[in-house]
Amino acid sequence: MVAPYKPDSNVNIGIVDSDYYFDADAPTHRHRRRVQWVKTRLPRAVFSQSALYELGSSLTLFKVNRHVSEVMTAMRLKTNDADAIAEAVDTLTREHSVDASIDDPDSEQPRASRIERHTRDFILEVLSTRITPRDFEELSADLLRVIGYQARVTQYSQDGGIDVIAHKDPLGIEPPLIKAQCNQKVSTVGSPEVNQLIGTQGAGELCLFFTLGGYSKDALAIERQRTGLRLLSGEDIVSLVMDNYDRLPERWRRIIPLTAVLVVSDEAE
Repeated sequence: MVAPYKPDSNVNIGIVDSDYYFDADAPTHRHRRRVQWVKTRLPRAVFSQSALYELGSSLTLFKVNRHVSEVMTAMRLKTNDADAIAEAVDTLTREHSVDASIDDPDSEQPRASRIERHTRDFILEVLSTRITPRDFEELSADLLRVIGYQARVTQYSQDGGIDVIAHKDPLGIEPPLIKAQCNQKVSTVGSPEVNQLIGTQGAGELCLFFTLGGYSKDALAIERQRTGLRLLSGEDIVSLVMDNYDRLPERWRRIIPLTAVLVVSDEAE
């Protein structure tokens, strides 16, 4: 069973391991079969663009037809590291020349939500595979600039865990000073990495964490409890790119070529 989870755009993969049964005491969904979840919270960037288009097209229960090998590869790997899973899936698609075309005659009509999801997946794929870690730091700085901050990228090595420094005033001498760490990986960031960042936080300073993946429950708990800390996930970064695309430097618009279109609304009959 493949279950894309809309709130955080991750993918869960499980095995149905029971016969049908009826739970009369359940408040909802009384018709049931138990599922053993083998992989949970896999970032969408693990899969190919073509596979994501198929997975993203499902509205209810569905069968994966064209990309079974990718799903099975992700499920069978013993590791839960999203970057390792992504590398294995990428190797599989290159070796078998999986068709990346989205022109599937059996697919749904290209409604607005499907096109937006495909665009978001494309941006994630570009940011995770087609630019360098240094480029990702520079993009993070440019995103801060287009929303109104002065920002500079620190020395690439021996930076003390701080990749970008941002501030509101031109000279960077007025508080608050923002310290940002940039992690290009699609795997889940845990509390140790977040604690390392906030260990650099001084009085009157704020901290940002940029990652293309997501965060563990412990890391998110730190964000809720810690004043002046913001954790930006891959979906947050994609939203910043899309919302500020026209104001980004031309360099990024060449790397991430997008165009505005009018599409059929999901509310259309």
